[in-house]
Amino acid sequence: MSKNLIIAAAQMCSGISPEKNIEEISNLAKQAAAKGARYLLTPEMSVAFAENFDQLADIAFPYVNNEALIRCSAIAKENNLFLHIGSLAIVVVDKDQQSEKPIFANRSVLFNRKGEIVDFYDKIHLFDAELAGERPYRESRHYVGGDRLVVAKTDLAQIGMSICYDLRFGALYRKLAHGGAQIISVPAAFTVPTGRDHWEILLRARAIETGCYIVASAQGGKHENGRSTYGYSMIIDPWGKIISQIAGDESGIVTAKIDLEKIEQVRAAVPALKNSAINNIDLTNI
Repeated sequence: MSKNLIIAAAQMCSGISPEKNIEEISNLAKQAAAKGARYLLTPEMSVAFAENFDQLADIAFPYVNNEALIRCSAIAKENNLFLHIGSLAIVVVDKDQQSEKPIFANRSVLFNRKGEIVDFYDKIHLFDAELAGERPYRESRHYVGGDRLVVAKTDLAQIGMSICYDLRFGALYRKLAHGGAQIISVPAAFTVPTGRDHWEILLRARAIETGCYIVASAQGGKHENGRSTYGYSMIIDPWGKIISQIAGDESGIVTAKIDLEKIEQVRAAVPALKNSAINNIDLTNI
């Protein structure tokens, strides 16, 4: 496992068409590879950012023999990099086999340099909320939450997976760190109000709490589906310092050279993971 490597985060303004979005992912992968990156993360819903349920049902497919993932596999192989698709909608209940509407998983998929799937993660925390000036968000209406944490063990690094709203649940990140994560991925589609006030703070907090590198790939701009997302993709070191960032909502990539040895140095200086005692305290009388 290399101690020093270049990683990249992609920022996109994904539209409704999977074909156009995958073409952009291919272009971003070429840019990342040209800069020496060995790992590229794309945003949440980077393959397609649907406007409504009917549109989602038209463009989402089951995991096995998924055409979008087959194309992404080829992109990883063509560019000789770990391509991490931040997420796409995957059909987990088929409307042709059930007497109900299809249900989806918000799934993150990691490919290695050979185009093989290393592992996948289904978003655990579903965002159900009403924000002033925004349409209501009801992810649980059409999505089912995941039931497992994932730390993908590769010859590049050990990569913990999360998606967007997971970022607000610090316990998940501590478990990923205890599970061996060195890099934690945060593909997202933060709204503008929450992005402006919370995005950077939460990302830096997760880095500090875990002593991990955080790579955060965001959707940014005004989308075909009517949403507006914040952008500001960034890579953060284990001390909580932003080492590379796209300062706005424009599409593109950001790269950073990281040193995996710094993880142990930071964790030795601030041994919060080792010193955590909360699991040994009885909380039943609260």
